[in-house]
Amino acid sequence: MHGPALAGWLLVALCAANGSYCLLRMRSGVDEQRRWAGTEALMGFGMAAMAVPAAVLSPPRWVWPGYAALFGTVALYTAVRSRGAAYRAHRTHHLLGMLVMVYMAGAMAVAPAGDHGSHGAGGAPLVTGALLLYYAGYVLWEGGRLLPLPAAAGPGGTGTVTAAVPWGDMTELALVCRLSMGIATLAMLLAL
Repeated sequence: MHGPALAGWLLVALCAANGSYCLLRMRSGVDEQRRWAGTEALMGFGMAAMAVPAAVLSPPRWVWPGYAALFGTVALYTAVRSRGAAYRAHRTHHLLGMLVMVYMAGAMAVAPAGDHGSHGAGGAPLVTGALLLYYAGYVLWEGGRLLPLPAAAGPGGTGTVTAAVPWGDMTELALVCRLSMGIATLAMLLAL
């Protein structure tokens, strides 16, 4: 992506950390945690690779159609797999996320040689604007879900939790992961 190298490396680190955590969630004993963890991990690592600063690595042109094909296939898989599944809003967001990856890869593929997605080089402004609005709203909504709620009183009235929850099963961390991926997507769309 075009922009300061430090911002690119921070995006790489953020997305790679999210991808790694999503791999950990794939081993969870909770079905809700495992359901989308694989595709979220793929999206995290894919975004990390896309965010590598152009000054460090400018991939050949054939890489971007490959990205578009990979994420298009995963979008199709997500659409087929999620038919009739619960959590309609989340599965729609997943499908949109995969299609955004296809869109960004397509924009980079049509960018002039060496630009690696420079400002104004790729993407339709109307589509990019609509995606920016969606992701800005998503980030605000997901961030609002992380606001602390009063502790519910347990049977003893103390409101404390007695059992430790494994890392892969913490729903708060999954929300943070989705929030940070939304912020990273927003940043990448701004740089498109």
